[in-house]
Amino acid sequence: MKKALRIFITGSVQGVTFRDYVKQHADEKNLAGFVRNLEDGRIEIFLEGNQEEVEAVAAICKRGPPHAQIRDVQEKEEKYQDLKEFKILRF
Repeated sequence: MKKALRIFITGSVQGVTFRDYVKQHADEKNLAGFVRNLEDGRIEIFLEGNQEEVEAVAAICKRGPPHAQIRDVQEKEEKYQDLKEFKILRF
C-alpha cells in the first residue's frame, strides 16, 4: 500500500546535517519526496512510497541526527503524488 506523509520538525534542527540525514535514510528505503529548511527554522519533510518504509523513515526523522534537538513534530497524511526521487530542496 502506498502512503504519503508530510512532517514538520521544530527545534535546533538546522545546521546539524538534518537534510542529509533524512535523504540518506529515504534513499536507503527507496522513498521519493523532499526535505528542506524553512525560513521559520523548522524542517519540512515529504515522504512517499510503500507504507512500511514511509513509517520507518518517519520514525527515524523524529529522532533526528545526533546534534539535533527536536522540540515538536507534526505529521499530516497527504495525497500520493507518485514522485520519482528524493531531493534536498534549498531556498
